[in-house]
Amino acid sequence: MMQNASDYEHARRRAVAKYQFYSHVAVYVAVMALLVVINLLTSPGTIWFIWPLIGWGLAVALHAARVFLLADRNTIVDALTEQELQRGNDAGQGN
Repeated sequence: MMQNASDYEHARRRAVAKYQFYSHVAVYVAVMALLVVINLLTSPGTIWFIWPLIGWGLAVALHAARVFLLADRNTIVDALTEQELQRGNDAGQGN
Protein backbone atom coordinates (compact mmCIF):
# COMPACT_ATOMS: atom_id res chain seq x y z
CA MET A 1 0.00 0.00 0.00
CA MET A 2 1.40 3.40 -1.03
CA GLN A 3 1.52 5.96 1.81
CA ASN A 4 1.19 9.05 -0.34
CA ALA A 5 2.41 10.54 -3.58
CA SER A 6 5.09 12.66 -1.90
CA ASP A 7 6.69 9.65 -0.20
CA TYR A 8 6.56 7.73 -3.45
CA GLU A 9 8.17 10.57 -5.41
CA HIS A 10 10.92 10.93 -2.81
CA ALA A 11 11.64 7.20 -2.90
CA ARG A 12 11.53 7.22 -6.69
CA ARG A 13 14.05 10.10 -6.91
CA ARG A 14 16.39 8.27 -4.51
CA ALA A 15 16.07 5.05 -6.53
CA VAL A 16 16.80 6.87 -9.80
CA ALA A 17 19.83 8.61 -8.23
CA LYS A 18 21.21 5.27 -7.04
CA TYR A 19 20.60 3.67 -10.43
CA GLN A 20 22.41 6.52 -12.17
CA PHE A 21 25.33 6.16 -9.75
CA TYR A 22 25.60 2.41 -10.35
CA SER A 23 25.51 3.05 -14.11
CA HIS A 24 28.28 5.63 -13.69
CA VAL A 25 30.41 3.09 -11.78
CA ALA A 26 29.83 0.41 -14.43
CA VAL A 27 30.93 2.74 -17.25
CA TYR A 28 33.92 3.89 -15.19
CA VAL A 29 35.09 0.30 -14.57
CA ALA A 30 34.61 -0.70 -18.22
CA VAL A 31 36.44 2.33 -19.61
CA MET A 32 39.26 2.05 -17.09
CA ALA A 33 39.74 -1.64 -17.94
CA LEU A 34 39.91 -0.69 -21.61
CA LEU A 35 42.43 2.08 -20.90
CA VAL A 36 44.62 -0.30 -18.89
CA VAL A 37 44.65 -2.78 -21.79
CA ILE A 38 45.39 -0.05 -24.34
CA ASN A 39 48.16 1.37 -22.14
CA LEU A 40 49.82 -1.98 -21.54
CA LEU A 41 49.61 -3.01 -25.22
CA THR A 42 50.79 0.26 -26.75
CA SER A 43 53.28 1.67 -24.24
CA PRO A 44 53.98 -0.74 -21.38
CA GLY A 45 56.98 1.30 -20.26
CA THR A 46 54.86 4.36 -19.51
CA ILE A 47 51.93 3.99 -17.14
CA TRP A 48 49.54 6.79 -18.12
CA PHE A 49 46.18 5.15 -17.39
CA ILE A 50 46.59 6.15 -13.74
CA TRP A 51 45.74 9.81 -14.50
CA PRO A 52 42.25 9.24 -15.93
CA LEU A 53 41.74 6.57 -13.25
CA ILE A 54 42.43 9.14 -10.52
CA GLY A 55 40.55 12.02 -12.18
CA TRP A 56 37.42 10.13 -13.07
CA GLY A 57 37.67 8.19 -9.80
CA LEU A 58 37.41 11.49 -7.94
CA ALA A 59 34.25 12.30 -9.92
CA VAL A 60 32.80 8.88 -9.04
CA ALA A 61 33.62 9.47 -5.36
CA LEU A 62 31.90 12.87 -5.43
CA HIS A 63 28.90 11.31 -7.15
CA ALA A 64 28.77 8.64 -4.41
CA ALA A 65 28.91 11.31 -1.70
CA ARG A 66 26.06 13.20 -3.32
CA VAL A 67 23.88 10.11 -3.70
CA PHE A 68 24.57 8.36 -0.40
CA LEU A 69 25.70 11.03 2.06
CA LEU A 70 24.08 14.29 0.98
CA ALA A 71 20.90 13.08 -0.68
CA ASP A 72 18.45 14.26 1.95
CA ARG A 73 20.33 17.48 2.75
CA ASN A 74 20.07 19.34 -0.53
CA THR A 75 18.44 22.58 0.58
CA ILE A 76 18.91 24.20 -2.84
CA VAL A 77 16.92 21.46 -4.58
CA ASP A 78 14.31 21.59 -1.80
CA ALA A 79 13.95 25.36 -2.22
CA LEU A 80 13.69 25.09 -6.00
CA THR A 81 11.10 22.32 -5.67
CA GLU A 82 9.01 24.45 -3.32
CA GLN A 83 9.35 27.37 -5.74
CA GLU A 84 8.10 25.24 -8.63
CA LEU A 85 5.22 23.86 -6.57
CA GLN A 86 4.22 27.40 -5.59
CA ARG A 87 4.49 28.57 -9.20
CA GLY A 88 2.21 25.72 -10.25
CA ASN A 89 -0.31 26.58 -7.53
CA ASP A 90 -0.25 30.28 -8.46
CA ALA A 91 -0.82 29.48 -12.14
CA GLY A 92 -3.81 27.31 -11.28
CA GLN A 93 -5.41 29.92 -9.01
CA GLY A 94 -4.83 33.02 -11.08
CA ASN A 95 -6.48 31.87 -14.31
